[in-house]
Amino acid sequence: MTFRPLSFIAVLAILAAAPAAAQDTEVPYWASIRASEVNMRVGPAESYRIDWVYKRKGLPMKVVRRQEGWRLVEDPDGSSGWILARVLSRDRSAIVIGDGDAEMLAEGRQGAPLRWRLSPGVTGRLGDCDTGWCKLDVDGRNGFVRESRLWGAGEP
Repeated sequence: MTFRPLSFIAVLAILAAAPAAAQDTEVPYWASIRASEVNMRVGPAESYRIDWVYKRKGLPMKVVRRQEGWRLVEDPDGSSGWILARVLSRDRSAIVIGDGDAEMLAEGRQGAPLRWRLSPGVTGRLGDCDTGWCKLDVDGRNGFVRESRLWGAGEP
């Protein structure tokens, strides 16, 4: 067996490109804010002006693009902008949307015992979703909420 430097370099180039390609296929994906205060900017650098300041740790965000340590995100209200990647977490969260309170039930089925009523805007840690119901943990209070009442559940 002979060593061929050009073949070796070609293999290394292919292997190095694989993680970058995998990262490109991951968007969009769900993330959540990991800090208590986060700036959303109009561009992917600290030199761009701040458009929004989020003061809500755990708020879900939809990541739609990646660029060198920055993420183009969309918030639950539909606003979009750039946030530093390091202040986002891949931990899934969800926010209650829609009109009126959402019921949090003991089980993921209609007719299950009611645990709590959640106002629109309540956020929690998202668990598994199945047959239209998602497990949600709101500050240690667990139950199931209809997936249609949660922004951050389902496919991004």
